[in-house]
Amino acid sequence: RLAEARLERNLTQDGLAEEAGVSKRTLERLESGASTQLSAFIRICRALGLLERFDGLISASFASPIEQMKLLGKKRKRASGKNLAANAQKKWTWGEQS
Repeated sequence: RLAEARLERNLTQDGLAEEAGVSKRTLERLESGASTQLSAFIRICRALGLLERFDGLISASFASPIEQMKLLGKKRKRASGKNLAANAQKKWTWGEQS
């Protein structure tokens, strides 16, 4: 795809490599699909005007997990037996006033 984008803009490998600030060999490796540094890939994409397409790869930012927990508040994870035990000791009967 990089080679296609380069050819659509009528750029030579030498010209694009110079504009991107990478070596011609680095550009050749990227166009052939060989791995190289991410910074070189980004430089070439910037020179080809392809950086705006990266926005589709990254989702919108969300709050961190800690911030999400603060927004939700503290949820109960288990029942407390303290209140039930106190109420069970004193049973209610008819005629008593509470």
